[in-house]
Amino acid sequence: MTTKKAIGVFMIFVALYLGLYTWNARTGILDRLAANTGLEVVGWVIKPGVRLHSIAEEFWDRYVYLMDVHQENKKLREEVDKLRVKVAAKSEMAAFARRMEELLEFTPPPGWTSRGLRVVAHNYGPLGVLESIIVDKGRLQGLSPNMPVVTPEGVLGRTFKTGLNFSTILLVTDPNSRIPVLSSTSRTPGIVAGQGRGKPLTVEYVHLNAPLQKGEYLMTSGTAGIYPKGLPVARVNSVERSEIRLFQLVEAEKLVSVMDREEVLVLDNITKLRTDYLGFDGIIWDFSEGDDSLEYW
Repeated sequence: MTTKKAIGVFMIFVALYLGLYTWNARTGILDRLAANTGLEVVGWVIKPGVRLHSIAEEFWDRYVYLMDVHQENKKLREEVDKLRVKVAAKSEMAAFARRMEELLEFTPPPGWTSRGLRVVAHNYGPLGVLESIIVDKGRLQGLSPNMPVVTPEGVLGRTFKTGLNFSTILLVTDPNSRIPVLSSTSRTPGIVAGQGRGKPLTVEYVHLNAPLQKGEYLMTSGTAGIYPKGLPVARVNSVERSEIRLFQLVEAEKLVSVMDREEVLVLDNITKLRTDYLGFDGIIWDFSEGDDSLEYW
């Protein structure tokens, strides 16, 4: 481009500028156009930014709120867990109180006293040979063999072996257990014998003509020197008579379930002197030498 052309273009530009400036000074159109256009441009640029800022601020507020809620929920869960533990402890205490109330409602026969024992184990020994439980008291607490062990529902068994602080209770279901009884209605005598776990009790030596009936309760007769008279032992399930037998075939069910017993009562005869030999049905307990061994007839 030559110098003349450049000067010409410059002069044209100056002329157009001065003309537009003069025209805009009279009309103000360009000023209004620029103001409106700039405002729109600025608005369209700022509005998304404001929206993004609002979204970010709302997200942050929600995040902080959710974190607070999370922390609060964590604390609430911890409090709920603590309350559950307390409720479980209170429930256990209430159950223990109910069991103690049941035991305290038991009134021992005249001449007998009762005290509580806590069950600490079931069916000990090789292959669980004995139908037995272990309780938390022994000789140091005044227990000796052949003391009746009962619950408010009936007879559970008798003390069998007594250590210093623990004792074995022989249950009525054990085959070695024998308890002289009388039926509650017909007053039929017999001997309740155990047959082992899961099997019914048998009632031995019931005379063929005895009027024993199904449903009668069998109560201790008090004739063996171990159990006081009048404690419930079992309920007659079946009575079978046959001319080829000398005695009736009688089966009974126990009244006490040992598996749900946590506490039991032991009875002590305070009116009768201890003898050297205690036992029943062929079992003799010799305490004269302080030996707990069994001797059989």
